[in-house]
Amino acid sequence: MEMDNTEVLRVKLEVLRQEHRDLDEAIHLMESSGRADQLTLKRLKKQKLMLKDQIARIEDILTPDIIA
Repeated sequence: MEMDNTEVLRVKLEVLRQEHRDLDEAIHLMESSGRADQLTLKRLKKQKLMLKDQIARIEDILTPDIIA
């Protein structure tokens, strides 16, 4: 059974959301440990922002425009 484009996007969206949550947790743990490498933190935060942008793009595709 094949999934249509909308179903594929929904699955990808959920995967990206999980990755975003995982990165958020990792960043929080690193910051709270007090031993965080600043370069690594910066890279993780940048990656988290890129995921957020991808999530927003997919949500825009999946959410129909409502004409008021």
